[in-house]
Amino acid sequence: MKHQNQNQEFRFNEVLFEHRNKEYGAYVLRNESDRILTKALFIGVSLMAAVSITPAVISAFKTPDVVEKGWELPPPMVIPDEPVNNPPVTITPVKPATAPDTKTFDSTVPTPSRNAQDNVKKDPVPDDAVAGFKDHFKGNVVEPNTHVPTTLPVSSGPVINTPPPTIQEPVDKNKIAEAGELGVEANFKGGIDSFRNKVMNNFDGSGVESEDVVKTMVTFIVEMDGTISGVKANGTNADFNNEAIRTVKAISSKGTWIPAKNKKGEFVRSYFKFPISMKFDN
Repeated sequence: MKHQNQNQEFRFNEVLFEHRNKEYGAYVLRNESDRILTKALFIGVSLMAAVSITPAVISAFKTPDVVEKGWELPPPMVIPDEPVNNPPVTITPVKPATAPDTKTFDSTVPTPSRNAQDNVKKDPVPDDAVAGFKDHFKGNVVEPNTHVPTTLPVSSGPVINTPPPTIQEPVDKNKIAEAGELGVEANFKGGIDSFRNKVMNNFDGSGVESEDVVKTMVTFIVEMDGTISGVKANGTNADFNNEAIRTVKAISSKGTWIPAKNKKGEFVRSYFKFPISMKFDN
């Protein structure tokens, strides 16, 4: 099995180093790797064995110390010192220090009784005593305080009637404000004359056939974002009405109109009417 593995390794090395310089160190190391590993294993085991056997060899060759027996001297005699006669210690009793005179407080609570006696000493009340406070420093009786504070009159100043705060209702985005509810009417950016000129310049009357003056009233809604919706025309000529609606829608993109405001200054939806009258030369 070992030879088979070596043969396979040899074939692999031959294929790996085909068309290469086999004298390079890597080729030699791969072919001799097994032999190098075996040699390293034996060297490591030998070193370990030598290290473990060295203490035993050293202890085997070491000669034990020989103790020669001879005459032994007896231990020296220890002569105890003479006892020192110290005089006895006299203990003088200490008298307890007399405590200074201290006042004792009787913390016992007397038993309640119906016929209990009042043992608290009270000063006798003199015959000429009057109601009031006694001046302990001078021995005089202080008259009671008879001062009555004066009350300031209530002044009748101006009455300020503060109206209650009004709660503004939010603007109904679906409601179209009437003309009497508007503070500022809707207007075209640049003015109504600019809007009229754009209508005249963009109006295509080639499909309208009439010898008289053609009139119509274009009505639409100006939304709160500056766009228009619900464009209608109520003239008698249908072609003229359709062209008027187309022209107004074409020049009224988002942001070209300024929406109307109510009397509170809030943007609202509103109607806008624009009359158109033209005469075509056929």
